[in-house]
Amino acid sequence: MSKKLEMTRTRGFFDCAKISKVKIRKIIRYFAVDLQATQIAQLTGINRNTINRYFRLIRQVIAKNCEKESPFQGDIEVDESFFGARRVRGKRGRGALGKTIVFGVYKRNGKVYTEIVPDCTRATLHAVIRGKVNFESTIHSDKWRAYDGLVDLGYRRHYRVNHGANVFATKKTHINGIENFWGLAKVRLSKFRGMQKSTFYLHLKECEFRFNHRHENLYKLISKLITSEPIC
Repeated sequence: MSKKLEMTRTRGFFDCAKISKVKIRKIIRYFAVDLQATQIAQLTGINRNTINRYFRLIRQVIAKNCEKESPFQGDIEVDESFFGARRVRGKRGRGALGKTIVFGVYKRNGKVYTEIVPDCTRATLHAVIRGKVNFESTIHSDKWRAYDGLVDLGYRRHYRVNHGANVFATKKTHINGIENFWGLAKVRLSKFRGMQKSTFYLHLKECEFRFNHRHENLYKLISKLITSEPIC
């Protein structure tokens, strides 16, 4: 890559800015420690709508980075979860209406990958697993019938825990890791009351990103990402 092109890419995010680099860096720093736009507006004197605009740009870069994660290998936990406050009476569990269905893949002691899915059918879940999990892996799941046939697809082992019988862990298997992530994500997302469905994906990916890089300096990492991924 030529130096000229490299400079163009490096400056891309800041070139589209209508405020100074110093103020943008402040927004990134406060974003990294998970302050809300209203709080940052009070600390910086920057208009809240301006801060929200940059939050969206940052989240777009984060989401793009999350989608690049390589296939996972090793002991892998898979599970689905349902997000959203609205529920139709009488409809629970995997049949709940008015909810957003999210499928998760978690490498034990490693990273998580999330994907919004239209349903919990075998075809849908198997497609995500094939795209994100190496065939040399051992998969851990619950007893949901959509996970039937994973060994036939070529995966090394598949262990299952029977949540329906109030069994949440055995000597061989559990899905405590991915369930821990679901809990953390729901607690974090609960503070965004009235979140529009169109923005849920970006907030979900932010939760994923924060979890995956929880032991890193998020300010430095996000700063590096936005200078290498110009989006405006």
